[in-house]
Amino acid sequence: MFEEIVASYGKVFSWDLKMKIMGTTELDSARIMVRELDLPITAEEFTEAVKKIHHGFLSKCSLMPGAERLVKHLHDNGVPIAMATSSSAESMGIKMSTHQELLSQFLHVVTGSSDPEVKRGKPQPDIFLVCASRFSDPPQPEKCLVFEDAPNGVLAGRAAGMQVVMVPDHMIPPEKTEAATLVLSSLEQFKPELFGLPPF
Repeated sequence: MFEEIVASYGKVFSWDLKMKIMGTTELDSARIMVRELDLPITAEEFTEAVKKIHHGFLSKCSLMPGAERLVKHLHDNGVPIAMATSSSAESMGIKMSTHQELLSQFLHVVTGSSDPEVKRGKPQPDIFLVCASRFSDPPQPEKCLVFEDAPNGVLAGRAAGMQVVMVPDHMIPPEKTEAATLVLSSLEQFKPELFGLPPF
């Protein structure tokens, strides 16, 4: 989706640039893209261009292998779970439109691009601290476990004082995964008992 927009200005959406924006809010992503590629538009105009081609792309999002099993397992065992995503509520609704049953197992969802309590996007810790504060019995940060795929998300989770399991894209260099508590190539490899959770 970003490739299409930047190509219209004769620019290329590189892997390095993708890593810079992974996990950031929609507006922060747009600001980075406009600045890094010296695009002749504002971040707001970039965001509007994304929204125009957004729906078809996002509605085809698939779950990470192992995600459904993990969420169901935690839910069925009474482990309180929530979702903290840098997406807006609108984007989140589109992405999860075919996964409503799974989404219903989360106690709440915090959308960093549209939630007024999230003042700063990842890599700042705000989204995870807000998410933890919304549980009926808010846990201490060190009792929270974050699952992330983006380096900025890992940094945000660690800055919040939480443990982070990272499942990075295979293109992410190892040095960008070092801040994670645990790095896995797939959620299917996750062993809940390593973090004091009920085993599968």
